[in-house]
Amino acid sequence: MNNRYKTGPFILICFCFINLHAQISNDSTVNDIDGNVYKTIRIGTQVWMAKNLRTMHYRNGDPILTTVPDKLDYSAETTPKYQFVYGNDEKNAAIYGRLYTWYATTDRRNICPVGWHIPTIDEFKILDEYLGGKMKAIGKLKATGTEYWKSPNSDATNESGFNGLPGGWRAAKGHYGALGKYGHWWCSNRQTEGYAFRMFLSFDESCYKNHLGSSDPQNAWSVRCVKDYTPNP
Repeated sequence: MNNRYKTGPFILICFCFINLHAQISNDSTVNDIDGNVYKTIRIGTQVWMAKNLRTMHYRNGDPILTTVPDKLDYSAETTPKYQFVYGNDEKNAAIYGRLYTWYATTDRRNICPVGWHIPTIDEFKILDEYLGGKMKAIGKLKATGTEYWKSPNSDATNESGFNGLPGGWRAAKGHYGALGKYGHWWCSNRQTEGYAFRMFLSFDESCYKNHLGSSDPQNAWSVRCVKDYTPNP
């Protein structure tokens, strides 16, 4: 009888461990339409890509357009749908991903892999809350050191595994800027007609002032996809 009572809990513990291991394995990587592979990270109830998106095609295979030349001024367009690589240097795409206008990220053809989507501002707020609130979350979201971030980047711990990198931006008028200094990630929803929400990280303390805010949707910024939420049955 004693052996029976000892064995039962042991089997239950092993069963739970196997299920947990399988769940983590299933969320280890995801591929985009171009075959790019992204590590993923579970943070609380959410699963995020652990690298910036770099696809050049929508989910259905249609190309995400770019401008020729890459510094073309498209500020007169009302809904520009473009993607760029910072400075027209493909080496930057491998590290920082590509830069997308908000209109490209929210196109109905979908920019994220199947089962994934562009996060809303509320989903970024949930991320912050899980990591202890804005003041604690910012450092936990940033890659550590100064290999990619400019100095000081002293608050970065990357405890979340989000691995936020400073991919800079491309303005509608054609210039690139802030590589190594700032990272911006689009949200799927607008604040007003002329402003779309975004998440912002910085090499210094400036991000604490406007970590979650909004900007001109014509700008081209980084993108992280988050996995569609499926409640447990």
